[in-house]
Amino acid sequence: MNDVYDVIVVGGGTGGAVVAARLSEDPACRVALVEWGPDDRNEPRALAVKRWFEMLEGEYDLDYRSVAQERGNSDIRQARARILGGCSSHNTMIAWRPPPSDFADWVDRGAEGWGPETMLPYYDRVLAPIHPVAPEHRNPYLADVILAAAAALDIPTREQWNSDALSEGAGFLEIGYDPETGVRSSSSVAYLHPVMDERENLDMVLGHRVMRVVVDDTGRATGVELRAADGSTRTLSARQEIVVCCGAIDTPRLLLLSGIGPAEHLSELGIEVVADVPGVGENLTDHPEGLVVWEATRPIPAVSATDWDMAILMCVDTDSPVPDVLAHVPLMTYAVHAETRGVVIPEPSISMTPNVTRPHSRGRVSLSSADPDAPPLLDYGYFTDPDGYDERVLLAGMKMARRVAAAEPMAGWVNREVFPGPEVQADDELAEVMRATNHTVYHVSCTCRMGADSDPLAVLDPQLRVRGVRGLSVADASAFPSLTTVNPVIAVMMLGERAAELIRARLS
Repeated sequence: MNDVYDVIVVGGGTGGAVVAARLSEDPACRVALVEWGPDDRNEPRALAVKRWFEMLEGEYDLDYRSVAQERGNSDIRQARARILGGCSSHNTMIAWRPPPSDFADWVDRGAEGWGPETMLPYYDRVLAPIHPVAPEHRNPYLADVILAAAAALDIPTREQWNSDALSEGAGFLEIGYDPETGVRSSSSVAYLHPVMDERENLDMVLGHRVMRVVVDDTGRATGVELRAADGSTRTLSARQEIVVCCGAIDTPRLLLLSGIGPAEHLSELGIEVVADVPGVGENLTDHPEGLVVWEATRPIPAVSATDWDMAILMCVDTDSPVPDVLAHVPLMTYAVHAETRGVVIPEPSISMTPNVTRPHSRGRVSLSSADPDAPPLLDYGYFTDPDGYDERVLLAGMKMARRVAAAEPMAGWVNREVFPGPEVQADDELAEVMRATNHTVYHVSCTCRMGADSDPLAVLDPQLRVRGVRGLSVADASAFPSLTTVNPVIAVMMLGERAAELIRARLS
């Protein structure tokens, strides 16, 4: 660890690993990558994509909680990874290419220069290997669900998704993994492992948390204050730029702790206001997820790539540019919220988890106190959109799941529905159960969104620079103007690729 760098990247997660690796390709650019957690190379659970569930709620998980929800589930545990690779080291690595309309929407929301003609080529630059689920990993039960979905919903089966426009269908997914070894294509595996011991201009500062971004009297970010695991502190200085890549919860949390955010909120907490940026922490967006569980007629074969290997896409509104519902079909039933209502999940069981691809509801990340060790306040704002879109679409997704389960050949795997249960049929009753037990897909985004100068809640300009503070930028899912239709891990890597280009162009 040196004292001064050209660029300091804060957070070695999905976006930060990409930015640090790309910027350090220039041997003249001295880069420090500061990661709160440890090296993932020594953790086999992080490297094996099929072991992702062992990483949740464990020693690498910050394991945040939601605040009480006005209309949704108030008991959600939000996984956030504190390890090199970040959430790409503990997710399922479902690897979608976002549809062009997602990036067109970003431009409509003020992110000039982020349209599909610019962004889609970055998919081909992503270094993380992406493969369809290998034939030897294709579960026969899931193959039957695909056929049942095609019959029940009148949609095509799909052999691949990323080679065509995103549209309705059912099929095995493309996964970021090595089919022969099962090693995940996390950003750390793809971008850092090949170079982190070789590049003299790239310093990996692991096991250190950035407590504050230092901003001088002229309004320029000049360094970061670190705290090591033993409690010792140190300050690193940046000659050129500091890039915050801590994710959609911890990026706004760090900015707020640094005095960058809504002045009123900061003043209430006794934090000195460095820059009044009202949008920090606002606009939190997530894919709300429902759940239907059935007792299975027989044990489910264990063969799989990740246990979450296939999906169903369905349109609810005919004028939607993309499917409104994305249903994952796991081989493992995760029904903790149903169980809190007294539901007994039988063995064996099967389930389906529909989610809203383009939710309208918005939430917020804020601070509970000026104490950096106090957990942030995480308000999803589920089902609070005034037009009721999210509830209506997820309700349609729940009904869709039932239709698929009633169709052959999936029907041959189904003994009885155990949740919500056959007695829950009326729309209002089904919606109540759905809201009370909804879950996150761990896709929280948009809390430091970029936008136009005329947008008072846009935290970043289209160059990813934090408004009101020079030499400070953000490159993670918090920068999204709106959440991608599909699982966002590859979109974050694409954003990281573009961020590195933008930053490199302005380095003097």
